[in-house]
Amino acid sequence: MLLNFSNHPSSSWPENQIQWATQNYGKVEDLPFPHVDPNLNEVALDKLVDEYLHKVLEKRPKHVHIMGELTFCVALIKKLQKSGISCLASTTNRTTEDLPDGTKISKFKFVRFRHYWP
Repeated sequence: MLLNFSNHPSSSWPENQIQWATQNYGKVEDLPFPHVDPNLNEVALDKLVDEYLHKVLEKRPKHVHIMGELTFCVALIKKLQKSGISCLASTTNRTTEDLPDGTKISKFKFVRFRHYWP
């Protein structure tokens, strides 16, 4: 089972991402990514990481797609990998359009999942 732990529920994934996930990892379940307060110190962040480590482990996934606030993700990935769970990122191609008013519109197109290094 692939646990999607990101701000993007699998119900919003494009068809090619769903196909890649199910063909390579089986069933997909979602766990919403938490708000990570930018004011948290390292001790408080580690408490939040441990809280979500337990939530992930309760679901017993073989793989976790994890994307979100970087320091939280790095800490959780290390702990998940120590527990024998493989962690994945989704890779995308980005196209950007610059509008006359200075606004930039970015579109992301799923390419593949990639394992985080142990």
